[in-house]
Amino acid sequence: MIHPPLQSPGKLLRDQWENGIVSMPGAFSPLSALAAYKQGAKAVYLSGGAITNNLLGMPDIALISLDEIAGVASRACQVAPVPMICDADTGFGEEWNVVRTVIEMERAGLAGIHLEDQVSPKRCGHLDGKAIISCEQMVSRIRAGVSVKRDPSFVLIARTDSRSNEGMEGAIRRANRYVEAGADAIFPEGLLSIEEFAQFRAEVPGPLLANMTEFGKTPLISASQFDELGYQMVIFPVTALRVMLKSVEEFYAELLATGTQAGWMDKMRTRAQLYDTLDYSQFGEVTW
Repeated sequence: MIHPPLQSPGKLLRDQWENGIVSMPGAFSPLSALAAYKQGAKAVYLSGGAITNNLLGMPDIALISLDEIAGVASRACQVAPVPMICDADTGFGEEWNVVRTVIEMERAGLAGIHLEDQVSPKRCGHLDGKAIISCEQMVSRIRAGVSVKRDPSFVLIARTDSRSNEGMEGAIRRANRYVEAGADAIFPEGLLSIEEFAQFRAEVPGPLLANMTEFGKTPLISASQFDELGYQMVIFPVTALRVMLKSVEEFYAELLATGTQAGWMDKMRTRAQLYDTLDYSQFGEVTW
């Protein structure tokens, strides 16, 4: 059902992680965010890469605009009443761009965003060849973003991609500088083992977010394992998009080969089930 965004969603998210790790399915559209909520998700992650793939049909190389991603976030927040974190890439520019990014993303109804310390155009965090901005540049951007938060509970997460460039010591050093600059949480990207996640936890204070993507540099680690390590959030950014695309491609191939969808009837949501996800009947029940 459509509704105004949650009041102080950042506080709701913070309250959740006080009671254990918050597991966030990755969404790439309002419908996928709604589906995650209907299946019981208490919080949702909006992946910049997945939104770019879905909305533009292009790779995650900083081609999407702030307005495009904030628009998806705003519409998702109107249909799925749970706290959402959204990928804000590099903040779409320098300090003043970060300022505008925080204003627009908070206005969309999000619980928070994460900013990364890559040079733009950025690359997927699990690819080689990433370039990193200076620590001082990132500190300046974090301070700029923090300065314009309307709701103090809005969660500004600093992501560091420096593990592949500067090693664990460099990534930990940067993370601590980012905390000092006012970041509400830290997102270490591209760690190589559960031992590295444990080391990061031991040496960096405050809330931490783990990225549990697949086919990347990080081995599969469960939410319960991250909880035991002391992480507050874990995201599964592109998983649903990959599952969807595999199924859609297989369906298209069979449809074009056979000329009928008959073999897929038991693999799809029925009309009634789709309408139930969308709360179709409730729209007809409202009187003004």
